[in-house]
Amino acid sequence: MSENNAAAWQALTGRAGERAALLGTEGLPTRRVEAWHYTPLQSLNGVAWQAAPALDEAAVKQRVDALNLPAHDGLLVFANGRFCKSLSHLPACMDVQEYGDGAAVPALLAGRFSAGLNAALRQPGARLHVPAKTDAGLIVMISLTEGEGVSTHLHHSITLEEDARLSLLDIQLGEGQYLTNPQMDVHCADRAHFSHITHQAESREAARLGIISARIGERSNYDSFTLNQGGGVARQEVVSQLSGPFSNTNVNAIQLVDGNRLNDLSSMIHHASPDCTSRQTVRTVLSENGQGVFQGKILVDQIAQKTDGYQMNQALLLSEKAQMNSKPELEIYADDVKCSHGATVGALDEDQLFYLRSRGVLEEQARDMLVQAFLLETVELVEHESLRDYLLKALPGHV
Repeated sequence: MSENNAAAWQALTGRAGERAALLGTEGLPTRRVEAWHYTPLQSLNGVAWQAAPALDEAAVKQRVDALNLPAHDGLLVFANGRFCKSLSHLPACMDVQEYGDGAAVPALLAGRFSAGLNAALRQPGARLHVPAKTDAGLIVMISLTEGEGVSTHLHHSITLEEDARLSLLDIQLGEGQYLTNPQMDVHCADRAHFSHITHQAESREAARLGIISARIGERSNYDSFTLNQGGGVARQEVVSQLSGPFSNTNVNAIQLVDGNRLNDLSSMIHHASPDCTSRQTVRTVLSENGQGVFQGKILVDQIAQKTDGYQMNQALLLSEKAQMNSKPELEIYADDVKCSHGATVGALDEDQLFYLRSRGVLEEQARDMLVQAFLLETVELVEHESLRDYLLKALPGHV
């Protein structure tokens, strides 16, 4: 590791110590690291990231009250990496387990930079447990970050026992130049159902390195949907393992990227049991100098016969300077499978524009209508009605 890279890495961690050794000696990943080839982190260099200071809870409450939240059964609020107990509540059926500050990286996330960073600097987040045969309803979790040159590293854990159900709306927002590095570890026991919606609306000056691990039991379902809408450099990484037969996972997303921002949705779905299904649908709209990234991998073990995996990434370019990088990947060791992937990148259809214009629709309005139609199909993949309505209202022009 060069002296310059070492100095940048020391500045990034800001809280050097023995635990930072978990990150290894390579420092920040560069373009030479395949998984980070399209998402460079040079903007993190040279900033002496410090722990984010506590925020006034009255001001945090004002921010939370101003949000257009759907009706919910519980609320969890974190501000600058700290739990705001006075602003939070949970249904009686849900347990909050004692949080251990262990620094180990889950096996599913071994070797992944974002998980290593979180392990070295992590802060205790939500550690929730849904008992067997319990429907905990809809929980909203809000993570607010504010400041200049500060960082947060929340670690969340969600466990659903057999036949349990939970829907989670995970909202991440903030103001200023900061680094946020949340991690969530999910475990769904047999026949559990977890619907997880992430609305990433971080500051346009912020860097975000989020990562999720999900281990899914027999006949269970992990339904993930991400709306990437903020951050100067923002990466959402989902690693899901189908560890029981007849289980299912969906990793769907919308990315809206403008200005000079970069949004990255990376996923790895590991089919480790037979008769499992997975679906990935990602649509990205890019304007100005926006850059989008989709890296999706489906890994099928030899034991995972009768796997059904599907992956599709589509991008809409509204500017000649916008850029989309797509890397779908299949790695299959079973012989009785049905797996496919595809990617398309294009501009708005001129014939459709002409059709709308010929019927008196203004050009700007016509363009908005076509963009909204492009996104609507993906939002409709969300089964939970109130979460689907929330996402529609969050999109430009209210699809």
